Amino acid sequence: MDPFLLSWAEFAVRWLHVITAIAWIGSSFYFIALDLGLVKRAEAPEGVTGEEWQVHGGGFYHVQKYMVAPAAMPEHLTWFKWESYSTWLSGFALLALVYWAGAELYLIDAERMPLSQGVAILISAGSLALGWLVYDALCRSKLGETPTALMLLLFLVLLVMSWGYAQVFTGRAALLHLGAFTATIMTANVFLVIMPNQRVVVADLKAGRKPDPRYGKIAKLRSTHNNYLTLPVIFLMLSNHYPLAFASEWNWLIAALVFLMGVTIRHFFNTMHARKGMVWWTWGATAALFVLIVWLSSLGAPAREGEAALGPAAQRYAAAPGFAEAHEIVLTRCSMCHAEEPAWEGLATAPKGVRLETEADLARHAEAVLLQSGLSRAMPPGNLTWMEPDERAAIVAWARAAAE
Repeated sequence: MDPFLLSWAEFAVRWLHVITAIAWIGSSFYFIALDLGLVKRAEAPEGVTGEEWQVHGGGFYHVQKYMVAPAAMPEHLTWFKWESYSTWLSGFALLALVYWAGAELYLIDAERMPLSQGVAILISAGSLALGWLVYDALCRSKLGETPTALMLLLFLVLLVMSWGYAQVFTGRAALLHLGAFTATIMTANVFLVIMPNQRVVVADLKAGRKPDPRYGKIAKLRSTHNNYLTLPVIFLMLSNHYPLAFASEWNWLIAALVFLMGVTIRHFFNTMHARKGMVWWTWGATAALFVLIVWLSSLGAPAREGEAALGPAAQRYAAAPGFAEAHEIVLTRCSMCHAEEPAWEGLATAPKGVRLETEADLARHAEAVLLQSGLSRAMPPGNLTWMEPDERAAIVAWARAAAE
């Protein structure tokens, strides 16, 4: 696909992904807080395990929870499912647009594992499916009856996957895939467990049967997992903007520690919403974990990715007329920041981990340079290095010659 159109397609899908994620995370946070804050009333109707009065937007709301189900099917029932489905579908589309279509640049690190684009994509998609199968099997085993032991084992699974992704893909892709791996489990929980169980309960109500409480218990376990996994997934989805996280040789351990931070943060809010006080030690634990992550990122220079032979697309850009001129322009206007050791004061690493020091660097990042400095004036920021209009035109002419 043309880089210009691909960039706009990515922007549109990313925007959709953020919108749907806000809807899903927002409803998830609300219902967790609501569930934990319910109060048992002696005079409550039969089957009601708790209720809460809330005020918002100038109105009062009275919410009651039936642990299994009400005696009869309500006339109107609102289902919360499309937020989850839409978030995963848009995220999967974004994964395909960025990491599959741009596998040579963003997914494959030939230094770590020289994969073809097709094999890399198969590993990418297959790992997401495998993650759900392993997780679901663990939840359906006897471990499902001991939630704490199950959570510890799930953390071990995430640790192994984090290390495994870091051995196969680029650092950026490794952290992103760990987030996608986790998000797939969360959405599959909704689609394959929580919603089917709720449909069984609804069907029993319509048929006049007494619903089996075990369906609600199973759904509750999966919802609890989703609650604790949400915040780490957000971190991992944002990590591709921060080389100190994804390009560190310890990126797999940094990602694993983020899951522990998710537990401590959620534990604070869950305890507060349950009206059990403020467990302030969780703030200290979260800060300590974050300091440990910062320290890990400082151990050695960020790993330089993709130093192996150029792929077909990069070779095409390197062989196109005007490449030497474009490389000279980039060296003059861009490489003081986009370097292994940036010369610009205040920069610890190259922005987004993109280095533009060698001809191979430019060939690999040709499309990004075209979009950032040729078709737009995004780079250099504020045109601090005074890139001239004719230099931008030269970059466009070189990139278009490669495309032709």
